[in-house]
Formats: sequence, structure tokens, C-alpha cells
Amino acid sequence: MDEMDRRLIGALRHDARASLSQLASLLGWSRTTVRARLDKLKANGEILGFSVVLKSEQMRDAVRGLMMIAIEGRGTDRIIRQLNAMPEMRRVYSTNGRWDVIVEIGTDTLEQFDDILFRVRRLDGVTASETSLLLATRKTV
Repeated sequence: MDEMDRRLIGALRHDARASLSQLASLLGWSRTTVRARLDKLKANGEILGFSVVLKSEQMRDAVRGLMMIAIEGRGTDRIIRQLNAMPEMRRVYSTNGRWDVIVEIGTDTLEQFDDILFRVRRLDGVTASETSLLLATRKTV
């Protein structure tokens, strides 16, 4: 993926419903170039599909947060499977640096949020964690 592909993806993240003509105008390319780039990104699996994000889906969780997790040894795959099995987990990310995994958590109440934090911290192999509540969304994709 090159800079042109990244620019196209950025434009699609802003408006995935934009027509080829709109994308071409925005990016300063021809419609043919936009179509070829888009077809290539879909064909090689970079773009898996397009979706609609509804406001009600974004706001379904009254309490949302990010939990950064450090994992001992080689237990990351096992712990990721356990995290994926928890319905409160909205997203599970592998990462580098101090934290091995970052999870996005969503619950209806602070008590439920606290409970999920407690359960994650008790998983065998979790050595440390840090959690931040998400207060307000300043930009959506």
C-alpha cells in the first residue's frame, strides 16, 4: 500500500458512500485511477467491505473504556481467546510497547464495568493493566 492508497482509504473513512466522481474530485485523480485503486485494494484484501455506523450503535454503551493489558510469557493467544469470549469486549487489539493487548470495553453501568475489569485482571497470565474511561467522542470515522 502506498501513499495514494492511504489517501483513498482516508477519503473513504470520511465518507464510504462517496461516488467515484466525488472521490476523484477530492483526491485530484481521474475516475479511472480511483476505480483501479479501489479494485486493487478490494482484490488484495486490504478493503474487506463497507459498513454503516449508526449513532445508536455508537451510543449503546453508557460506560465505555480502554483497558491496556500486560501479559506474562507466551499466553497472549490464550488470553485473547478468553477476552473475545467476553460479551463486554467491543474490540481486542494486539499492540507493541509496554502493553501487549488493548481492549475496548462497553457496559451499561459502572458496576458492570468494574466487574469486567476485575475478571480480566484475574485471568492467569495478566500481570498488569491500566484503564481509561472514554468520556466523549470528538471525532467519528
